[in-house]
Amino acid sequence: MKKNIFATIIFTIFSLIFIFAEETGGLSDEEANYALLASGITEVTAPYLKGNYVIFTQENNARFIGIAFDFENFRTVHQFKIKQLRDAEYEIKDSLYFYILELPKNIQTVNYRIVVDGLWTTDPQNPNKQYNEKAGLVLSQVNAHRTIPLITEKQEDGRIKFVYIGKTGQHIRLGGSFTNWDSWIYELQEVSPGQYQCYLSLPPGTYQYAYYIGMQSFPDKTNPHRVYTVDGKEASLLVVD
Repeated sequence: MKKNIFATIIFTIFSLIFIFAEETGGLSDEEANYALLASGITEVTAPYLKGNYVIFTQENNARFIGIAFDFENFRTVHQFKIKQLRDAEYEIKDSLYFYILELPKNIQTVNYRIVVDGLWTTDPQNPNKQYNEKAGLVLSQVNAHRTIPLITEKQEDGRIKFVYIGKTGQHIRLGGSFTNWDSWIYELQEVSPGQYQCYLSLPPGTYQYAYYIGMQSFPDKTNPHRVYTVDGKEASLLVVD
């Protein structure tokens, strides 16, 4: 009898979801991905990685559980949500708190603290803890174990970091519309073997640029946006907002 009721409930739920999706255009990719991640949470565990996301879980033994991260300078406390765990008969057997973090760009290590009913503490589910001198606190830590690509991009301080990857010991120069194509003003520095960088402050606008070795120019391989200059040479295109 219970199985028949359960099947009816499931059919009704999926019917309502289908009708809602038809009327609203369906869930966004982000919402669908979040729902899929949440559906896979079945127990309280140490934080774990799922693609580009970190899943945090806590026991349901408090009125409020939140989480704050060092990359936000602990300014925001993100609230955990409650998930009900059901058995094969779709009866509620337990519940837990969870929070899903989409890893920010260029973040390799996530340092954080848990807030339980107003009390700041480390994560009881995570044995990995580190003392952070800057914060003056012991923080829980999750290593994303991912490779962060080196690319030309705007930094948090507003400067543009130009990147070149190649052989070690080279002299890589930078020229573009912001230098009137003079390539002898800026030279990238080799920060590690074969990795060259240069930081520039550029006002908002659209720029063309290229790298130079000797008299030869070539586009930035870390930037997929290409353009041809007025003299027919291939260069890279950069939009600063």
